[in-house]
Amino acid sequence: MFFYILKKLDWVLVISVLLLCGVGLLSIYSTLYTQESKIFYKQMAFIVIGFFLMFVFASLDYRLFRNHPVFLIIIYILSVLLLVGVLLFGKETRGAMSWFKFGPLNFEPVESAKLVMILILAQYFSLRHIELYRVRHIIISGVYLLIPVVLVFFQPDLGSAMVLVFLWLGTMIIAGIKLKQLLILFLIGAIIFLIAWFAILKPYQKDRIVTFINPYFDPHGSGYHRIQSVITVGSGQLWGRGLGHGSQSQLNFLPDRTTDFIFASIAEEMGFVSVVFIFVFYFLLFFRIIKIALSATNNFSRLFCVGACIVFLFQVVVNIGMNLGVLPIAGISLPFVSYGGSNLLINFIILGIVQSIAVRNK
Repeated sequence: MFFYILKKLDWVLVISVLLLCGVGLLSIYSTLYTQESKIFYKQMAFIVIGFFLMFVFASLDYRLFRNHPVFLIIIYILSVLLLVGVLLFGKETRGAMSWFKFGPLNFEPVESAKLVMILILAQYFSLRHIELYRVRHIIISGVYLLIPVVLVFFQPDLGSAMVLVFLWLGTMIIAGIKLKQLLILFLIGAIIFLIAWFAILKPYQKDRIVTFINPYFDPHGSGYHRIQSVITVGSGQLWGRGLGHGSQSQLNFLPDRTTDFIFASIAEEMGFVSVVFIFVFYFLLFFRIIKIALSATNNFSRLFCVGACIVFLFQVVVNIGMNLGVLPIAGISLPFVSYGGSNLLINFIILGIVQSIAVRNK
């Protein structure tokens, strides 16, 4: 069985992901080799564990999730309870209650919520895609979405809430929502945004949007991250300044250089050439997932692959966009590249289920 699974895995997908992890590891080592090397070794351990989890979930039959909706409801409830728990007992970091702390390790429940929502939406719409014109299906799926989104929003983690919302919209579009219904949802979304702007959003969240339009409105405050990121990306030019020689990242001008802004750090030290390679690896990742979706034998597996692709693609676009200064800063990490155990392990589990679909398609 072990060798059978190994033989049936989509190895182009596996190699693309491992190369992305390798680029991230190289950047973390280069940035921190004179400082906290333990972060490098922790990330390496997360990659090894993540690869193991991917193989475990590839070995499981994905139809376990498709054929047992009660099981999905149970893990959905557990996911919601974790999001409630982190608001009550979580560790506050930079004003956000997003993490549980277990000794030297942290766990971010919103990452598991992303996986659970991919499963829930794939299962729900796979059974009802023919009847998607009925408004009740949009409302019911919206309720599934609303509970975790509200809990995540009040952590506050606007970026992850946006990931969940776009997952829901993207899955419905693929499942066959009507254009009229989609336009109504966008109108409702615009109204909610206006209400949130005047009544819910915190000042620093508003500042991120304002400084996106004009970062020099507050160059030493809310606009600092965007200004430094753009400078860092541009300073790398074609071949980069060399590992360990990036002035912006090594001298701590660039904030969050191993997490949210690791793309800028890579561009500075490894140059435009490394950026091209990152784009190629991500293209292969998305291409293989879509290929698996197109060859899938049932709606659940197709929608799960699409959901996985939406979650990865949204995070990649937003992260690189905010590093280049063309999108507001949303606190979203770069999948398989940024430092962080919760995001990395859940992403590998998602890939494991995609691989399970690929193995059983064959």
